[in-house]
Amino acid sequence: MITDTIKKFVSRLLTPKPTGPLRIGPETHGIDRRNVSRHAIKVCEVLQHEGYEAYIVGGAVRDLIVGMEPKDFDVATSATPDQVRPLFRRARIIGRRFQLVHVVFGQEIIETSTFRAPANETQETDEHGRILRDNTFGNQEQDAERRDFTMNALFYDPVTEQVIDYHDGVADLKARRIRIIGDAAQRYREDPVRMLRAVRFAAKLNATIDPATREPIATMATLINNVPASRLFDEMLKLLTCGHAMDCLRQLRADGLHHGLLPMLDVVLEQPGGEQFVELALERTDARVRAGKTISPSFLFAALLWQQVDVRWKQFLEQGEPTIPALSQAVDSVLDEQTEKMAIQRRFSSDMREIWFMQPRFERRIGKTVYRMIEQPRFRASCDFLQLRAAAGQFDSVLAQWWMDLANANDEKRAEMIEDAAALPRPAGQPADPAKRRRKPRRKPAAPPPVI
Repeated sequence: MITDTIKKFVSRLLTPKPTGPLRIGPETHGIDRRNVSRHAIKVCEVLQHEGYEAYIVGGAVRDLIVGMEPKDFDVATSATPDQVRPLFRRARIIGRRFQLVHVVFGQEIIETSTFRAPANETQETDEHGRILRDNTFGNQEQDAERRDFTMNALFYDPVTEQVIDYHDGVADLKARRIRIIGDAAQRYREDPVRMLRAVRFAAKLNATIDPATREPIATMATLINNVPASRLFDEMLKLLTCGHAMDCLRQLRADGLHHGLLPMLDVVLEQPGGEQFVELALERTDARVRAGKTISPSFLFAALLWQQVDVRWKQFLEQGEPTIPALSQAVDSVLDEQTEKMAIQRRFSSDMREIWFMQPRFERRIGKTVYRMIEQPRFRASCDFLQLRAAAGQFDSVLAQWWMDLANANDEKRAEMIEDAAALPRPAGQPADPAKRRRKPRRKPAAPPPVI
């Protein structure tokens, strides 16, 4: 019996280990093909029929394995963008730093990229090592190597229903472990946004960051300042809408990564009631994400920056400025400071202004003024924002509820509510309605004297 045990041990030592990636079947990875986008499957099938390799890749595979619903589906293929585009009726090549193809099916876009080779010394980088051009094509193994984290380097073949795993990403997912591929410092230097992604994935998946992956972040956090503002805005939006925004912000602050994203966040959280307001905003955002509801970036950033707007608004009021000009100056100063670091798109900043400028108007319930407010496109969002202020103790909760009831009412009920509000005694200190001034009739010009 001892001899048999020794033979088995020696046999295992002499048996060569399998080379190449792991090929994991559905009984192990757990992906249900019915949850995969039929358009992503079609892209893979068309490319494979033409003789190319094609797989669903990245975040969609990760989310399917852990039981989440992917927001979108990406495909990686051996075909170049010029080879992909003619195969689909609606497809266009996009990107400069990273060229790829958008294959359009109605409202869904399948982002299709060619296998990339890992970074090398010939690629164009800035003085900090960040890659500026990334269009060196490679094979599937090289493409897996150049991806950021092991859980994002998984390829799913919808035809065979196998997951191809080069870096033990499935095992890391099962263990809820965030592990970067390659040398962490070098990978962060190539793209500093990877540090933010590590924090976001850890919060989203309730995972821990591998020690070797976390260790360089503290000393390399300042590299975030070299990332284009538009990319920072996109990454910050993903972070705030991942369903665990408050956890992400706490981790960002702990790792020193918050500088350059929301520069005033520390100032906001140090203001009296500031942390409570931000927590309320993010808790409600997280609840909407988890319930599958849509999120308004305008509302979210308006909430995050409101505390600073409110503080400066009061400062300008104390200096003797009228209400609306004071608010206007406060809004301009906050947005000017913020957009230096993060490019908030103009359409979002415009909506934020409307939400903020609506707030002082909620203090009065005068007939025509109320009707004009109802007609504003951001009226409902402004009412939701008012509820947030009321929950934080910044506005009368009874009056805030009246406005929310008005927003939810039909036209007949609204007219009744406005009429009832007009009959209430006017609060102390609120000015009376301006009296209508009657126009004086125009005098007819005197007739010219008769010509003699």
